[in-house]
Amino acid sequence: MQLLSQIKKDMEFNQGLYSLIDVLKSIAISQYRSLENRIKQFEKLFIVLGGFFAMIDADKSDHPLINTQGRKQAVIAITSDSGLVGGLNTKVMNLALKEVKNNQAKLIVVGDRGKVYAQDSGIALTAFGGIKDDTRLVQAEELRDYVMDQELRREMGALKIIYPYPLSIVSQAVGTLQLLPFSNAIMDSRDARPCVSTELILESSPSDIAGYLAYLFLGYKFGEIFGLGRLAELSARFAHLEDSKTKVEQLNKQLKMQYFRQRHEMIDRNMREIFSSRINLAK
Repeated sequence: MQLLSQIKKDMEFNQGLYSLIDVLKSIAISQYRSLENRIKQFEKLFIVLGGFFAMIDADKSDHPLINTQGRKQAVIAITSDSGLVGGLNTKVMNLALKEVKNNQAKLIVVGDRGKVYAQDSGIALTAFGGIKDDTRLVQAEELRDYVMDQELRREMGALKIIYPYPLSIVSQAVGTLQLLPFSNAIMDSRDARPCVSTELILESSPSDIAGYLAYLFLGYKFGEIFGLGRLAELSARFAHLEDSKTKVEQLNKQLKMQYFRQRHEMIDRNMREIFSSRINLAK
């Protein structure tokens, strides 16, 4: 049985830990809201791109970003290097490794923890560093440039990305998006309808235009997905801190009950000893 002094010290420690977790929760919420307001989504741009590809009948193009047949598929897995999100990383990597094995695809991993997970599975991969707020857009451009280089050299074909995204401040999910072939990625995910125009005047060839639009699309999309990945990371951190706060609160309640029970027992024992002493003295 613990001494009352030790129980009291544990209660004081837990109270301090509870306050610290509460502060970390507030920081996570603040970071989440700030990043949420900074993330730009380009829904209108994607609809316009889909309409353009419909007009030029892009599916007949031999551009490597549109016609990916006969080339090795690739899967990009977005993971986090921050703590408290191990479960989310595991979901992303399990799904990515399943896709790689089923399609004999090339694996590209963003994040050191995802890299270690894939290496433990014995699968070859290309790795990029974990996403950071201050360099997020630069990292998105680096990944875009790598993918463009591989695609234009015809060393990579269809491209799929698997990434975490937030459903709310307390819940996350793992999403899968087919990015290439480019025209399919646009047409399948937007409401653009095929409308091939015979009167369309193009100063450049459709393949050159398609390549430049794909370059823009991948840059914007990677930037958006990287931002969503960071939001999911903050959401997972908040949920973990909330769970930890609840556990500390429950533990503190148990310690309080134990403290007061032992204190009452000690008072009761002292009172019995006093009365016994009085009785003995009276005799």
